[in-house]
Amino acid sequence: MVPFEKLDQIAARFEFLEAKMAAGAAPGEIAALAREYSELKPVVATIGEYRRTLAEIDEAEAMLGDPEMKALAEDELPRLRSRLPEVEQALKLALLPKDAADARPAILEIRPGTGGEEAALFAGDLLRMYQRHAEAKGWKLELIELAETELGGIKEVVARIVGEGVFARLKYESGVHRVQRVPETESGGRIHTSAATVAVLPEAEEVDIDIPATDIRIDTMRASGAGGQHVNTTDSAVRITHIPTGIVVTSSEKSQHQNRAIAMQVLRARLYDMERGRADAERAATRKSQVGSGDRSERIRTYNFPQGRMTDHRIGLTLYKLGEVMQGDLDEVIDALTEAEQAEKLAEAGL
Repeated sequence: MVPFEKLDQIAARFEFLEAKMAAGAAPGEIAALAREYSELKPVVATIGEYRRTLAEIDEAEAMLGDPEMKALAEDELPRLRSRLPEVEQALKLALLPKDAADARPAILEIRPGTGGEEAALFAGDLLRMYQRHAEAKGWKLELIELAETELGGIKEVVARIVGEGVFARLKYESGVHRVQRVPETESGGRIHTSAATVAVLPEAEEVDIDIPATDIRIDTMRASGAGGQHVNTTDSAVRITHIPTGIVVTSSEKSQHQNRAIAMQVLRARLYDMERGRADAERAATRKSQVGSGDRSERIRTYNFPQGRMTDHRIGLTLYKLGEVMQGDLDEVIDALTEAEQAEKLAEAGL
């Protein structure tokens, strides 16, 4: 059972915020108050439903002693008692700490790993998978940088995805994706194993990451190159090097001003992700598993084409619907990963 003292504290905080906003907070406070208020509002609604269910159970149990009301109470109690675990579970989930980045847009990066040209082709398949998933969700996917191979594979792709709950849903995709299939480049019909690395970063704002001008070097160059480079007709490509970390970001749109803004956006996301990674590693020191760790060196998933099978190794989930998955139907695996992480957090919190 959730401690009532904790529920009372949350309700009291919500009432305080409501009163403060109604009284007219200072301009500098209003945004922070409104954000906290909106975060607490669904939690308080769930607390209210939990308390109403308990009160209705108490009321029905009291009615058992009244001969005229006993039959009605006996009809109602099974329904109320069966509903209580569901309401209590919803409350526990509402009380879990929220990832501040969940509501943010995401920066998606895909790069081929081991496997040569077949890995590059698989990286292209992954990009199309995420494009279809984004389209099905009503999200907007915008390519920032795309370098292709002569056979239509991908050397590297960076994209920005905007929509409701983008990072909350896609953060589990970070890691090594392995494919087992007969490559288009293989004439002998042998099954090969290759891989691609996916990184999903929450988009950072300027207030999250301060990048002094002395920490970056900006180079302007002509974007060109064989093999279907994303753009190869402009002089405005921008490359930004973050000197302290050695991170290099490029953008090759037609506007040099826009390129600089896009490259800084990606750089902030990478630096913000590094900071989050350090904090997560510290918190995870005593944890046995990290479903949503975002470790890019971890093999998270295998796509076996001959058997039509996709396996997520973090939670031992196997789906024999590889065709649908490659068409962007990722909800079943993402839902399972979300539930696994929630269960892990509930255990840690002792709820």
